[in-house]
Amino acid sequence: MHRPAPQTFDIRHPSDVVVARRAAKAAAASLGFEPKPSEEIALAMTELATNLLKHAREGRLTLRSLAAEGRTGLEIESLDQGPGIADVEQAMTDRFSTIGSRGAGLGAVNRLMDEFDIASRLGGSTRIVSRKWLPPRGEVPHRSPLAFGVATRPHPGFKQNGDAFVLCQWEESALTGIIDGLGHGQHACQAACTARQYVESHFDQPLDQIFAGVARVSRSTRGVVMALARFDWGRRTVAFASIGDVEVRIFPHSARFPFHVQRGILGLNAPPATVSEHPWDLDHTMVLHSDGVRTHWRWDDFPGLAARSAEEIARQLLQTLAREQDDATVVVARRTTP
Repeated sequence: MHRPAPQTFDIRHPSDVVVARRAAKAAAASLGFEPKPSEEIALAMTELATNLLKHAREGRLTLRSLAAEGRTGLEIESLDQGPGIADVEQAMTDRFSTIGSRGAGLGAVNRLMDEFDIASRLGGSTRIVSRKWLPPRGEVPHRSPLAFGVATRPHPGFKQNGDAFVLCQWEESALTGIIDGLGHGQHACQAACTARQYVESHFDQPLDQIFAGVARVSRSTRGVVMALARFDWGRRTVAFASIGDVEVRIFPHSARFPFHVQRGILGLNAPPATVSEHPWDLDHTMVLHSDGVRTHWRWDDFPGLAARSAEEIARQLLQTLAREQDDATVVVARRTTP
């Protein structure tokens, strides 16, 4: 694989934007990125370059290849000596702009790239660093020993579901979880879908970075709560993080799972996610459910349920425990049944 040398672009004119975009796309292709992520990197370069012209009148972009911990990627650094950004998080919100433009620039970069960091001070410089990593080769080359079941329905008074679920599998890993948009109906559905799209586009990144990205894209919505679990059956571990009131249970009960559930709303007032990792026994079953499912239940309330498939367990729990005045979703992860 050819690793391109670092390239620096002084952005002073719209024509410089075109040059930077072409270089980013070529560098991405040379590192082995597929056409779609190559185009996403090029678009991120365009947004950053355009942002320099709009807000600082000029600046500098640096494009670097990355190699760390067996991963290969591409980094774009933006640096300017402009007026600075008074509220960095607000500037990340789609549709926000200080000059009357679409305001999707930095929000788009956050969605398109895997990592995004920004530091700015008023009257001084602004530095933005974004990175994208080559995805794992192959989606599911190893047969998963885990099966996943999902059952979901909207609030009975609405057509659109304010809950969403995530299920991504690749190599020896799987990511699953529940996203609950605040409230019900169209706006809750929009919030949940916006967050889900970000998660599915960044499924192979560290959980804390996924939560940070979701918090940013959710600034333009009414906000979400979310719980995610990443299973690695090669290492026999599960990593977990949760912000909000998504319930998680492990059966049979075990003191080895001190999951840390944090208060807050992604997009409004959420703290940084705390990620914990635990050994995972294939004889365990994980149940996640949104707050539209009653919490006062026990495994023993459902005789014979433990012998059924993940899909059957999810359906049974939803049918029996769903509240009448809320969206409701259940996700089950357990050993694959014969």
